[in-house]
Order: sequence, then structure tokens, then C-alpha cells
Amino acid sequence: MLEPNTYRLNSKVVAQSTLEWLSSRKVTIEQIADLVLMLQKDYVPGLTLEECEINVQAVLSKREVQNAILTGIQLDILAEEGKLLPPLQQMIENDEGLYGCDEVLALSIVNVYGSIGFTNFGYVDKLKPGVLKRLNDKKEGVNTFLDDIVGAIAASAASRIAHRSQEAKEANYEAMIGEQQQ
Repeated sequence: MLEPNTYRLNSKVVAQSTLEWLSSRKVTIEQIADLVLMLQKDYVPGLTLEECEINVQAVLSKREVQNAILTGIQLDILAEEGKLLPPLQQMIENDEGLYGCDEVLALSIVNVYGSIGFTNFGYVDKLKPGVLKRLNDKKEGVNTFLDDIVGAIAASAASRIAHRSQEAKEANYEAMIGEQQQ
């Protein structure tokens, strides 16, 4: 039997809170899906924005992804409010180049989807397309963690699409071989 003060947190509450925090920072699923489409359109013929959105939502449904998002956004907000101790306050507030904890947190998301996610993440992190450019320009508050997190979500969704595309190709090939053997 659980004690009255035992920690309890509903997964639906965490998932909903994650979406609300992304929205409060002006990040939408569609903006992330645009990044996914950019990453995968040359490799998956006929890929649609809707398919990309479905894959972004699948990535966002993972609790460890939600944890990273909530942690990163909270750190960004604390830095905006000047509530971190020095020198961490200045490092996060200025997105210092040698401060790599933001990328490390983002890589915890990418790690869920395998090595292709790492290359996708490195690419969008360097290029900063779409919503990443806005998050990185420092005009809308501190987004030291959020820009990398959004890039990692997109990279993970792109990796998910790549893996599923490969599975489909292999299934089609096996079906073709099976028909030829009949």
C-alpha cells in the first residue's frame, strides 16, 4: 500500500505539460516536422509533412524525451530570470560555445533512435534551419537548451522514419523473393 505522501505523477500530466511548455516557447509540432521533412525528403520519396508530424508526436510520447524537454526549458527560463548562480548563469544566458551540457541533454533524446540520429542532429545543429534559427538568435529570451532539444526531436523523428523506411524496403524485397520462388 502506498503512503499518503508517496511520489505519484501521471504520465498523461507529464506529456501534456511537455506540449504546453513547448507551446509557451512558441515551438510547434509542425515547425519540428518541417525540420524532419528537410532531413528525410531526399531519402524517402513521397514523404509528407503529416507523416513527419506523426513521427514527431511519437518521439514526444517517450518519457525520457519529455524529461529532457522539461529540464532544458526550465533551465532556459531560470537563466532568463537570472536565477542561476554564477558562472552557470552567464554560460547559459550567453549560450557559451564551450558549454556543452545543452548538447549532452539533447543527445539523450537522439540516443533513443540510434546512430543515424547523431548525424541528423549534428547536421541540423550546425545548419540551424527553420525554427532553430529563431531559437538560436537570442531575440526571444534564452533558448540555450531548447534549440538543441528541438533539433534532437527532429533528428530522432527523422531517424524513426529512416528505420521504418528501411523495414518497409526489406519487407517488400522479401515479398518479391517469395513470389519469385513460387
